[in-house]
Amino acid sequence: MNKSPINNYFHSLFDIKEEVVGKITETFSHFELKANEVLLNKDEISTKTYFLEKGYVRSFILNEDNEEITTNIYAAPCFVNDFLSFFRQQPAKETYQTITACSFWETGLENVQHNFHNIPEFREFSRLLFVLNYYSIHDRLIEMANQKASTRYFNLMKKHPDTFQFVPLKIIASYLGIKDSSLSRIRRDIHKM
Repeated sequence: MNKSPINNYFHSLFDIKEEVVGKITETFSHFELKANEVLLNKDEISTKTYFLEKGYVRSFILNEDNEEITTNIYAAPCFVNDFLSFFRQQPAKETYQTITACSFWETGLENVQHNFHNIPEFREFSRLLFVLNYYSIHDRLIEMANQKASTRYFNLMKKHPDTFQFVPLKIIASYLGIKDSSLSRIRRDIHKM
């Protein structure tokens, strides 16, 4: 299987030599899931980390009313995982589910730990990835607290327009923190403009 998508991802974020990327990714194996399949269930311990080569994945929780609340939408290419579950070997707090048919690369904790301790470039890449993930989560937290739903919708359209082609509106509404009916109203108001 051609590992160029995952290798290219490393190169896109970090100046790293091809042979080092080859060492890092040599233990990654490829697999595919159909739409609406679970990658990781809530309360399971994550034993693998996943690189999403193609497709869309969401993470979600169930609220007190047993409604699914989408906490994140992942678009390829990116790493997808409950990193606390993976690194601390504790139960995941969210369920990770494919939205579309997806293509993944996976590797286990032992391989990640080995790379972390033996490949300095991997340590730097990992630090950068954690900072980028923190920034993304922090930015989303602030947006949820200080922006109206319509502003969050416009920002999502601007930053990730392809999401609207592949992700059901019900999932987008949940991700934006609104009901389907509110999203319909926002979309209707936009078309009137």
